[in-house]
Amino acid sequence: MAWLVLGVAVVTEIIWALSLKWAGVQATWQAASVPIALSFVNMGLLAWAMRGLPAGTAYAVWTGLGAVGVGICGALLFGEKLSGVQIAFMGLIVVGVVGTKLAA
Repeated sequence: MAWLVLGVAVVTEIIWALSLKWAGVQATWQAASVPIALSFVNMGLLAWAMRGLPAGTAYAVWTGLGAVGVGICGALLFGEKLSGVQIAFMGLIVVGVVGTKLAA
């Protein structure tokens, strides 16, 4: 169950980070409230996942997959550029996360 909660926390992490960019473009208090609300949800889910997982493992998976997800979604949604080298290193992050999961 903790891994499932962590997966949802990763998704909310990605949405949170993308909402920061969106809120900056919108520049309204309503848009600014979205990442604030998501940060509470995100941290709550991470804390819940840490009840059943070691903190280091949960945090490594959360930050690693969050960073990769934001990079990919930023390219798809906002037209941000990713170089081949960046994509390769994102692949290494995913390999590290899979290894962390298998070793946990």
